[in-house]
Amino acid sequence: MSTPRVVVLMGVAGTGKTTIGPLLAAGLGVPYAEGDDFHPPANIAKMSAGTPLDDDDRWPWLDAIGQWAHGREGLGGVVSSSALKRVYRDRLRAEAPGVLFLHLTGDRALIEQRMSERKGHFMPTALLDSQFATLQPLGADEAGVAVDIAGTPHDITERAVAALRRYEK
Repeated sequence: MSTPRVVVLMGVAGTGKTTIGPLLAAGLGVPYAEGDDFHPPANIAKMSAGTPLDDDDRWPWLDAIGQWAHGREGLGGVVSSSALKRVYRDRLRAEAPGVLFLHLTGDRALIEQRMSERKGHFMPTALLDSQFATLQPLGADEAGVAVDIAGTPHDITERAVAALRRYEK
């Protein structure tokens, strides 16, 4: 990418945002911010208890991510955020109009398997169905690309960097 852009790494829980994010940022030569770190404690407690977040829970979280992205405009960066609904992505774009979305997609069974194998994460596999029910994939008019999560983190990152470079041409 010629001028560094802020990339929002999006997708349902378990697609590898936390794993791919730092690798993608390194591949692009920009800093990485973990979207989960922007959640207020009440959100983490709610998800840890197996309760899906509602929009009122998400607005302050999305605003905090959007403010980070706004501060990185022209400098570049990668930040993870599920950004499942278009209205959530619109909210991020309102703060940082130049963001580019990279949607990590994959087979539900693979995602569930990866979620069940991870240790110490507050998001239980029981909430995966609610994530898929909420997901609205990128629209044709939204700046972004989708990348499949099959393969190793290195493979996924290579495909992501290549997709972003093609997108910017």
